[in-house]
Amino acid sequence: MGTHKQLGELLVNAGIITVKTLERAIERQHGSGRRLGEVLEEMGVVTEEEMVDAMAAQLSMRVVKQIRGHQFPPELLALVPAEQAMKHSIFPLRARDGELALAVADPYAIDVTDQLAQKTGLRIMPILATPHEIQAAVQEYYLTADLALKKSETTRILVVDDSPVIANVLKAALEKEGFEVIQAVDGLEGVKVALNSKPHVILCDAIMPRMDGFGLRRALAAQPETASIPIILLTSKAAPEEEEKALAAGFFDFIAKPVNAIRIVSRVRRALEMNPRHA
Repeated sequence: MGTHKQLGELLVNAGIITVKTLERAIERQHGSGRRLGEVLEEMGVVTEEEMVDAMAAQLSMRVVKQIRGHQFPPELLALVPAEQAMKHSIFPLRARDGELALAVADPYAIDVTDQLAQKTGLRIMPILATPHEIQAAVQEYYLTADLALKKSETTRILVVDDSPVIANVLKAALEKEGFEVIQAVDGLEGVKVALNSKPHVILCDAIMPRMDGFGLRRALAAQPETASIPIILLTSKAAPEEEEKALAAGFFDFIAKPVNAIRIVSRVRRALEMNPRHA
């Protein structure tokens, strides 16, 4: 049974949503690349806390409501690499007596916990938490001090692309217009840089190693301080359905490759004009 069906049935059984609401949500989710929980939240029928409480009750699992504000030793954090913590929404809470207490957003990601158990040699005790709480903890304990970027009063544009050629073309075009350009080579590094530098606009490739453009968009949307940064998706797929998919996923704009310097600059300026908070 798929994860989205398991979660949906739990919410239906708990009386939080109806079967018809679940069917509408799954239909809206199809092809969007988003989690079912995100779609249900967007529809206004369920909160993350309600989903976690329903899953905990049905699966007899514990829940952690507040991860931040505690001390976590470096040797504990080292058990779960930052890349894995962010990608799978997991966070190490405690290691004791051969057991690792692990905050998880998805109780059905057995392959993730199994791999972690093999790697660490510890039994994994999953404890449920909301994705927002875990991502906020990952930012605070893994990412905030991971990269110290000098802030500037000029407008900062973050370019996230694993192709040095394309990244340098974008950098040259934007710097010529007076923008400060910072770069990242994949989605995971892009999230780290964005959390530390708070760029005014982000240009990111759709397909990248470690974390793609859609993963970057979801990760930044989960953080209040980066959720409103306009992100422009760059992709070699120019079909109308790809543009629709990108806009439905929350990207501010969509630009087909090969990139055109004039088009890039004009779209960035448009994003700045329409988002005065970041202008």
